[in-house]
Amino acid sequence: GAERFAEVVAAVDRNDSLYRQLPLTDMPLLDELAPYYFDWLAHPTYDDYWRATAPGESYEQIVAPALNMGGWYDLFLKGTIANYVGMRERGGSEQARSMQRLVIGPWAHGPVAGWFPERSYGLMSGSDAADLTGMQLRWFDRLLKGEDASATDKPVRLFVMGADEWRDEDDWPLPDTDYVDYFLHSGGRAITANGDGRLRTTASDDVPEDVFLYDPRDPVPTVGGPTFLPGLFIGANAGPRDQREVEQRHDVLCFTSEPLAEPLTVIGPVKLVLFASSSAPDTDFTAKLVDVAPDGLAEALTDGILRARYRNSLSEPSALEPGRVYELRIDLVATANVFATGHRIRLDVSSSNFPRFNRNTNTGGTIADDGPADLQQAVNRVHHTTAHPSRLVLPVIRR
Repeated sequence: GAERFAEVVAAVDRNDSLYRQLPLTDMPLLDELAPYYFDWLAHPTYDDYWRATAPGESYEQIVAPALNMGGWYDLFLKGTIANYVGMRERGGSEQARSMQRLVIGPWAHGPVAGWFPERSYGLMSGSDAADLTGMQLRWFDRLLKGEDASATDKPVRLFVMGADEWRDEDDWPLPDTDYVDYFLHSGGRAITANGDGRLRTTASDDVPEDVFLYDPRDPVPTVGGPTFLPGLFIGANAGPRDQREVEQRHDVLCFTSEPLAEPLTVIGPVKLVLFASSSAPDTDFTAKLVDVAPDGLAEALTDGILRARYRNSLSEPSALEPGRVYELRIDLVATANVFATGHRIRLDVSSSNFPRFNRNTNTGGTIADDGPADLQQAVNRVHHTTAHPSRLVLPVIRR
């Protein structure tokens, strides 16, 4: 009724404070409006609850093809790409495998206009220029009417940022991808963008590790990236926003390449192999790929996170041994971007990106049940030596 509607309106008006509310289970308004939220919290590992609805568990049973659409700043992009790849490989019929299509634009979740508060990708970035309607009609004509109008369409259509143009490709990942390692270097002072953190294609020497303090009471704020429904709540904070303010925090490590002598095209999955240790039994490590212009503008391209307890398995979490160095693999999902001549590649590493991701309390316990008094600080270290070659893996296209 009207009273409950008023509660919802009041909650929306203070949603920033709701993000900070602990424990996560203390959300009375959601008891009625979204009871499934508590089911999610009750299943913090990948178990039968999640398997029952996970598309990846049943690709072989899906006989209909799909036209998969997403955006580089869509928080569901990882699933969009996984479903395309999974159905191409394991779909339940020849048609399901051969007729998969993948379209990714410079969009967040919902709008397909190609513009954000701090960046516009031009008129060609929108759905009309991409001919999304025509593509959909041709695809359905082929599927439902047996017409071959879409048979000449390539399986993958991508908008490449930086070049700001659409490209049609034969598959994903692109068959001619060259995965290049960019190793993390520093003299132990990579804190902030003004530090000595560097990205190089040569392996690291035996140098000091970088150390920072992660305090869940003061997490790194989310600035852009893949969030939800621009114009609504946190979604207004979506897309390629400038990271320079965040990169002045003393819990953010920045590793930056030299200015590029020629354009570098990066299209595909982005990974980070990070050798790290912590004083806590569990903590998070976050990563962000950034395009730095000659004037210093630092645009976020894509990001990722790993909750360390899940480093080996989402089904069987395991605690960290404080001080021990672990090899962590962080999935930064994917991007398509041309780093222009004079631009630099930057990797930001920290332990929070809030409220895009909920805070790790560092206790090693059930995070959903931890309250404000349970929050613990963690001293986290990133190692980059001969024995611990931390590296960013970029999908480079040379044509």
